[in-house]
Formats: sequence, C-alpha cells, structure tokens
Amino acid sequence: MIVNERIVDYINSLDRGNGPLIDGIERDAKKNHVPIIRKEMSAFLKTLITAKQPERILEVGTAVGYSALIMGQVMPEHCRITTIEKFQPRIVAAKENFKRAGQEDRICLLEGDAEEILKELEGPFDFIFMDAAKGQYIHWLPVILKLMPKGGILVSDNVLREGGIVESRYAVERRDRTIHKRMREYLFELTHNDSLQTSIIPIGDGAAVSVKC
Repeated sequence: MIVNERIVDYINSLDRGNGPLIDGIERDAKKNHVPIIRKEMSAFLKTLITAKQPERILEVGTAVGYSALIMGQVMPEHCRITTIEKFQPRIVAAKENFKRAGQEDRICLLEGDAEEILKELEGPFDFIFMDAAKGQYIHWLPVILKLMPKGGILVSDNVLREGGIVESRYAVERRDRTIHKRMREYLFELTHNDSLQTSIIPIGDGAAVSVKC
C-alpha cells in the first residue's frame, strides 16, 4: 500500500459503483485473482476521460475488459476504444463482457502480442492507457509516442510497484530486478523527455499521467 490504507478505504467508501454488470465483473476478477485496476484508479481514469473527451482510446492490456468498460461509461458517444490482449482465456472473457455490456461496436479487441500489434497500428490516439507487462513499458514508449498527437494523454498504471520502486535494486528480489530497473528507466524517460509533461501520482499502485507537448 503506497498511501495510508485507512485513507484509501475512506475514498473507496465514497465510490458510487459502476452498475451491476461492471461491479460484478470487478468482483469476479478479484475472486479469480485476475489483475484489474483498483477502485480508486477506476474513478481517476473516468475523471481523466471525462475531462479529455477523447476521440480514440488505445488500451494496452485488456485482461477481462473491466477498464475498457469503465472508460466506455464516460467517453463521448463518437469515441471508440482499441484494446490489446494476448492471453487467450482473458480474451474470451473480455469478449463476453463486451457483449453483455452491449459495447462490441465501440470496443475493438486486438488479439496478440502488443509489441507486434503496436507497430502496425495507425494513430492518432488521443488517450492511451498502459496496463500490461510492466517490464515492456520502456520498450513500447517510442511507438506509443508516435501514435499520440500533441495534447494526447498517456496514463501508465502500476508504476510504483507497491512502493518497491524506491528501493535499491539489491533490496529487490532477484527475479524482480529486471522489471525494477526497466520501470525506473521508464519513469525517468517520462519525466525527462522534452516532448512530455508528466506527473507521477501515488494512487492505486502508482500512475503516471503524461501529456504530449
């Protein structure tokens, strides 16, 4: 927990929910240990979408479709979401959830490896949500930036790694050192790239919000 657990609990107690269907998807995902965005992050994401009013959204990491449906609740009527997932069981679940929500025409799920798919996509996407393999963020960033127009927003989730990002690499378990190193490189690039204005926010598991200048 990055911030005080009592504060997070209080913030989440104010949440009005997202309706029976999406709330049910959230409960099932947690029960089955499927990684989805945290409740406070979902509220933050909806606020950003509402403020930006994007025309095209790109999501890297669909999981079971929870975050795409969250964004779909508040995006403009003409907006469309393109989302990428490679894990077949989650693809099946996401497609079913999009169908149940009546959102098949507004959410396009691309199946396969994000690195290959990103190279083939045509932008611009004025809102991009990164929530996939954390060790790959730094490798995907050059392509992501090419897909973004000036004023486009990039939201990167899980960037503080439960607070472990502040630790020395030698204090991190050996199996996690590569991801730890790459995430630090990613955050440095986001905050030092002259084409981006970035704020790192200790919400959920840490989020970086970057605007292309």
